[in-house]
Amino acid sequence: MRFLRSIAALLAAPPLALAAAIAIFISDLVPRRRKFQPETRPRTDAASIVIPNWNGRELLAKYLPSVLDAASGNPANEVIVVDNGSEDGSAQFLREQFPTVRVLALEKNLGFGGGSNAGVAKARNDIVVLLNSDMRVAPDFLAPLLEAFTNDKVFAVSCRIFFSDPERRREETGLTEGRWHRGKLQVGHRIDEQITGPFPCFYGGGGSCAFDRQKFLELGGFDEIFAPFYYEDADLGYLAWKRGWQVLYQPRSVVWHEHRGTIGRHFSDVRIAAVLGKNTLLFCWKNIHEWPRLAEHLAAVVTGAVLRGRLRGMWRAVIQLPGVLRSRRRARGLAAISDTEAFRRPLGGYFRDRFADLAPVPQRLSVLFLSPYSICPPVHGGGVFMYNTLRELARHCDVHVLVVLDRPEHRAAHAELAELVASVEYVDRLAPRDHTVPYYLPHAVRDFAYPDVEWAVNRIVFTREIDVLQLDYTNMAQYGREYRRLVCALFEHDIYFQSVGRRLTAKTAWEYLRALRFELRALSKIDLIQVCTRANRDCLVSFAPNLAPRIETGSRTGIDVQRYSLPFAPREPLTMLFLGSFRHAPNLEGFEWFRARVLPCVRARYPNARVVVVGSEMEHHEHPDMTAHTGVELRGFVPDVREPLARYALLVCPVLSGSGIRVKLLEAFAAGIPSVSTRIGAEGISANDGELCRLADEGKAFANAIIDVFENPDGAEAMAQRARKYVENEHDSEKLTEKLVGNYRGVAERKRS
Repeated sequence: MRFLRSIAALLAAPPLALAAAIAIFISDLVPRRRKFQPETRPRTDAASIVIPNWNGRELLAKYLPSVLDAASGNPANEVIVVDNGSEDGSAQFLREQFPTVRVLALEKNLGFGGGSNAGVAKARNDIVVLLNSDMRVAPDFLAPLLEAFTNDKVFAVSCRIFFSDPERRREETGLTEGRWHRGKLQVGHRIDEQITGPFPCFYGGGGSCAFDRQKFLELGGFDEIFAPFYYEDADLGYLAWKRGWQVLYQPRSVVWHEHRGTIGRHFSDVRIAAVLGKNTLLFCWKNIHEWPRLAEHLAAVVTGAVLRGRLRGMWRAVIQLPGVLRSRRRARGLAAISDTEAFRRPLGGYFRDRFADLAPVPQRLSVLFLSPYSICPPVHGGGVFMYNTLRELARHCDVHVLVVLDRPEHRAAHAELAELVASVEYVDRLAPRDHTVPYYLPHAVRDFAYPDVEWAVNRIVFTREIDVLQLDYTNMAQYGREYRRLVCALFEHDIYFQSVGRRLTAKTAWEYLRALRFELRALSKIDLIQVCTRANRDCLVSFAPNLAPRIETGSRTGIDVQRYSLPFAPREPLTMLFLGSFRHAPNLEGFEWFRARVLPCVRARYPNARVVVVGSEMEHHEHPDMTAHTGVELRGFVPDVREPLARYALLVCPVLSGSGIRVKLLEAFAAGIPSVSTRIGAEGISANDGELCRLADEGKAFANAIIDVFENPDGAEAMAQRARKYVENEHDSEKLTEKLVGNYRGVAERKRS
């Protein structure tokens, strides 16, 4: 039977989708007529509370007293109960037991939407609060709702919702979010205790929200095409955003909901699911006016009907096409902005960018710094750059840091960072990742696609009044935003597609293409693209010349040079230091090459020579051959890298892939230890063999360079002194961070002007 249903869906779904597409296309050929009424701020001295009811006498008896108590503080407040043709004597019960309540008795059940519309039409006050009949309210819930109508753009303010049963999972909170994903609208509720004041949300729940009555009527109220229930409020909220208005969440207004206290009593779960399926389609057919999104939606509908048996909901939606087309024409006439913009504005970051009253660029900028990796302790090259930048940046700006952690226990190590900056927050990678991330994203990006990260970024930008969003690493580029007045910056520690391309094989070709596609698209949204080297800049510009004005080099590659003092004690003879995190694939690859191609040649000349391996994450990547070869000493992680840099005779940097600047070389230069590197390893630092370090790309030549350093200590010392002078002039974090802040300010002033 399942097979037969799939065959039937395969035959029926495409014609139904085609019929819907043709009907919508023809409807859109009719020019839309925009009739916008003047926007005014509503009076907030009183409110009309409207409660739709259908056979809910027991619920009214239980919850209405709390509503009357909350409204009793102001005689101008009113409570209206709209009785949807109840058969349990609700209307008579209200007249007898609650004589102060206005009863609007309807002859038949118009559903939640129809009943609410009737009540709003009869309300006397500018602010109308809609409540479900199964809702208990806090005594002071009303005042915070009214206070949030601060300007003529506010359309609705939603309450903070708890369930009557505290043991139930809070599926409904009032803090709503919505996004367009794979051809359909996805909506849900968030729990975020850090939000303590009005905050943008996707829609106001129809049964726990205050509305500007005039705006509500201008939008036409709840649309009857969604009868008997669900999606009316999401539809109305989306209409409001597209009209250019705002929907807010007010956590100080608290209500308690007996979830599905009415609907769950009269409809089965199967029926509820069927209505949701149908209304999901109707929402898109009415509200999505960008045809690329609509085409994606129709393709997803056909796929869902065939693979998941959703043909029934599709058929029910097609039957309602005439009514949907009328609603669509009206929605097009009400739209002041695009679908893309409407999905952005409910996000906290975009809301601040679009609506906040931003003064001229402040003397002390507020910066949100987003890292995909632990920053403390700075055991990897990127961590060193980030730590030094943050330490200096905190002297000039109010810095807020959001860190994605591999393990929760890594939080303790960031106590030092928390003392430096204004705030630090964490998202654990152990949390469930969004497994619906599109396959065409590169692996490095998919691994950091977390809805919790996106939510936290938007919340912090809004609540901390952020001026600059600073993203680090390519995988964080997915959180870049096309701000109009705020600044979005990205530090490419290395160009990811360039790194993959330098080791291109049949296995990595697809990843290279994905990385190239993603990186160039993501960078088009960034205001300030920070790269390590001129070679990195030239690589990007060769693919996208339009990025050239936004790319800068050298503002993020800083270390605290004065922290590395030159050693006074003699170095251990015939010792080589390999330094690097073994989480980074180029380090593991480079060490294997060095062990196999270089070390035997060195030991052939000096049998007592040995390489000391220092780095984090070694226990997770240790290869059996790493210790099998004589002359290899594994030290693993050391708390202070300055000790091995001052102790051993020279540093080796046998990097064969990747891009960017190798922090280990900058640290070696600062510590005065002679260095031998491949040309890729020294990219962006030195191109001339022997000027700052020795350079060689072939195994025997690399070994000969090491031997020459061993045998020519005076030349090695002179080279190390030149390297120290270079890093003092070019890579001091204090100087570079001053340049960084100046760049932030320049972009901010240009955008805000």
